[in-house]
Order: sequence, then C-alpha cells, then structure tokens
Amino acid sequence: MVDLPPLNALRAFEAAGRHLNFRAAADELGVTQGAVAQQVRGLEDHVGMPLFERLPKGLAFTAAGRGYHARVAEAFATLREASAILQPQPAKVLISVAPTFAAKWLIPHLPDFTASHPDIDLRILATERLSSFHADGIDLAVRLGEPPFGAALDAHRLFRQEIVAVASAGIMAEQPSPLDMTALEALPKLHDTHDLWPSFLRLCGAKQSRGRDIRMSQTALAIDAAMAGQGVALVSRFLVAADLEAGRLVQAVPQVLRGPGDYFLLARRGAKRTEAAEEAFRWLVEAADPESAEGAHTVTSRQAAQDN
Repeated sequence: MVDLPPLNALRAFEAAGRHLNFRAAADELGVTQGAVAQQVRGLEDHVGMPLFERLPKGLAFTAAGRGYHARVAEAFATLREASAILQPQPAKVLISVAPTFAAKWLIPHLPDFTASHPDIDLRILATERLSSFHADGIDLAVRLGEPPFGAALDAHRLFRQEIVAVASAGIMAEQPSPLDMTALEALPKLHDTHDLWPSFLRLCGAKQSRGRDIRMSQTALAIDAAMAGQGVALVSRFLVAADLEAGRLVQAVPQVLRGPGDYFLLARRGAKRTEAAEEAFRWLVEAADPESAEGAHTVTSRQAAQDN
C-alpha cells in the first residue's frame, strides 16, 4: 500500500496549485510563504518528481503536477462535502410580506431575531403579490386584510392600521403651530396606492387639497419622500414609530384615520407548521406590541395568503 503524503503538504500543494503562487497560497492558509514552499518541496520528495516549475513571477504545473492537482483538489472537495453533511444546517423560514412592511419594520427588527434565533435562517419575500403557502412554499405571511382568512391558517393581529399624517421637522417648522386646516390643505400631499387622502381630509374637516400631489407606487417611498421634506404622507403609525421618536418625522395633525383592515400574521395550522416557523411566529408576535395585540385565532375564509 502506497503511503499517503502528509495532509499539510497536500493542503499547501492544493492551494498553491489554485493560485500558482506561493505567497497567495500562504495568505489563504495563514502561514508564511517559506512554509508553503517547504511543504510543496516535501510533497515532491515524497512522490519522487517535481510538481511545479518555479518561474520568476509565480509557478507553472509540470505535466504530472497538473494531473495530480486535479485529483487532489477533487479529494479535498469530497472531504469538504462529507464534513458539511455532519454540520447542522440552520432551519429555513420563508416569510412573505409587503415591501413597505419589510423595509420599515421587519428589516430593522432582524438583528433582534438573529440574536435570539441564530439557528433559524429567516428569508424575506417582499412582494405586493398575494402569496400562496402551497405554490410559493412560504411558511409565514404578513398581510393587510380582515378575517376570516381560511380554515387551514392561523392568524394573529400584529398591528391595527391607524393612519397618521407625517412630515419632516423642517417642513413643519415653516407651518403655523398647531397646524390649521388651511395650512394642511395647502401642503404637498404624498400619495401611495391606498389613496387615503380624501378620507383623511374629510376626517379633519378640511376641504379638498389645494397642495401639489406627488404619487408613489409604495408607501415606503412616500415615507422616504416625507423625511426628505417633499410633503406630507399618510402612513400606518407603527411603520414610522421609530422615525417619530427619533424626530426624523413629525405628526402633522392629531387626527388618526382607522384604515381598512389590519396587519395580520398568517401561518399554516398544526402539523403543517415546522418548529422553526413556530419559533418565528412567536417572535413576530412578541416583537409587535404584545399588550395591544389580540390573541391568535383561527379563521375560515379565503384571503391574501390562502393555502390553495
């Protein structure tokens, strides 16, 4: 039986062969250039033939060295794959959410989730499209809607939709305090696809808007435009809670519009929900306002993330 070469020598040869440079191989392995060169010389002594040609600016394979390197590299790849099988893989949970919810609430909270659940790989599908648990392979969904959602789903209200008007501190500093309805009517209005400004103005007792209208395809864009001083946006209060607290945004008027539907967390019921999905479900419930959220409940009609 042919004696196997030392493993360190094979590692040095494999790295040097990929880079065709002792210094680059040494940087990868965390050793000195001389150590790599010595290991390769020892391997060449072991097999009884040169494997590299030493050139002024690097290395070149000998004919024997090229074929040997291909087999050695393949062997290392097999070892890495075999070792990877033994390593526990993080459980994957795919959550479907609207882009604004992802950008303004979920992503800022992800560090807390990662810290408390390092063994779960939470993947975010940010889409306005209504997702299917079955066809899209999602585990959880957060959607704006009203129950019931379907007999195969559990639902938990995360946030009531309370719409407030927000603007930057700069634009509000130029307005009378408190803001009167004439000033509100004249301010530029940032619209999204929900088109809530007519209802909000009626709630405030204001007349039709006389300000410039700027229309956005997503609420997240309207929020960013408001922070940039482009006008007043209507948004769910929870989406801008951090911005209001930090002073990046100011609530323009005290009125609050009760929006159509609320934000619900949806998941498949019972055995169809993995342990990781259950952990993520509980974390989302706790990360939302647990004192104002109502208990989880099963619902029974088709809706946004129906299991079809």
